[in-house]
Amino acid sequence: MGKIEVRNLTKIYGNNVEKALQMLRNGCDNQEIRENTKQVVGVREATFSVEQGECFVIMGLSGSGKSTLLRCINRLIKATDGEIVIDGEDVNKVSSRRLEVLRQEKIAMVFQRFALLPHRNILDNIAYGLEVQGEPRPIRYEKAFQALELVGLKGWEDSYPGNLSGGMQQRVGIARALATDPDILLMDEPFSALDPLIRQDMQDELLAIQQKLQKTILFVTHDLDEALKVGDRIALMKDARIVQIGSPEEILLSPASDYVARFVENVNRSRALTASAVMVKPRAVAHPKDGPLTALTFMEKHGLSTIFVTDRAGHLQGYVQAEDASALVEAGIRELDGIINPEVPTAAPDTMLSDLLDTLAYTKVPLAVVDDQGRLKGVLVRGSVIAGLAGERRGSHE
Repeated sequence: MGKIEVRNLTKIYGNNVEKALQMLRNGCDNQEIRENTKQVVGVREATFSVEQGECFVIMGLSGSGKSTLLRCINRLIKATDGEIVIDGEDVNKVSSRRLEVLRQEKIAMVFQRFALLPHRNILDNIAYGLEVQGEPRPIRYEKAFQALELVGLKGWEDSYPGNLSGGMQQRVGIARALATDPDILLMDEPFSALDPLIRQDMQDELLAIQQKLQKTILFVTHDLDEALKVGDRIALMKDARIVQIGSPEEILLSPASDYVARFVENVNRSRALTASAVMVKPRAVAHPKDGPLTALTFMEKHGLSTIFVTDRAGHLQGYVQAEDASALVEAGIRELDGIINPEVPTAAPDTMLSDLLDTLAYTKVPLAVVDDQGRLKGVLVRGSVIAGLAGERRGSHE
């Protein structure tokens, strides 16, 4: 079971939702429900799971239902039907008192508008949630100052919101949410009011914080580039319904419908795809004790001018070029050890393509994808990268 389990969640707006709910269960579309009942479907039978430490993005165009869905999680909006289970507890069924405790101790929310208290200085703004919890002043200030440092605003604690830029104010909002040490962060288009460059900085800041804290985050956005950058997985919504859930690479490379395909067609894939998404399996590898004639045979069979060399456990040792192997054959030398070049361009599987394009443009050998133990996992060649950027899949080293 995930940290958050949402099951068949439905929200219908109106003063008489029973008939609308029955029509929905019978398969009537949203337009038909609205025409017959005057009720509006905000979220329709949403089902998904969010794991501990995951950043799960809910995205879609304006009016798709994404913010309604998010606000149902902490019952700022009461769902009409379905379940919202957090650590085994259904939020829809808890008492008002228990809901208040959940909001204070387990769930924090960051809004699009910063919602800072203008008459309080920055430290007091960050400490506000702790004050509501009844924390003694020294403890809440200590925790607030730690959160302030975490978002990079040390030295601004005595300033007031009016003295800070928009990006700095949103950092304060994030620090206020983090100060109570919640398990779950709900973020409703937190960066959409910021200028583009500041927005990118805040996305980077969030990723850095998440790397340290590993919170469970539900992040709402209408911006696909932002979703691809911050999300471990993405739920794409249309007309109150989730139409696809997947990793950024799955959304880009395997859209579930024409709508999703149109949605992602203009995205900058190099900023969303990782090396693992477009790497291909090496057609052949050699081992240090192989003879140069064996290496040459592999290269000729597969049309390669270079071949990677690994040990028997798959750890990358370097590469050998065909002309060097041919020279060893002519010299009667039977091992590759002397011609293995260890200077191989490498990348981790999760490296973004945008960070590798320069290397790919100038390297004379394929770029090796290796894990954190140095084992060869795949190869990046220009053909596979171009195919990935064009939205195609490649399965082998061509």
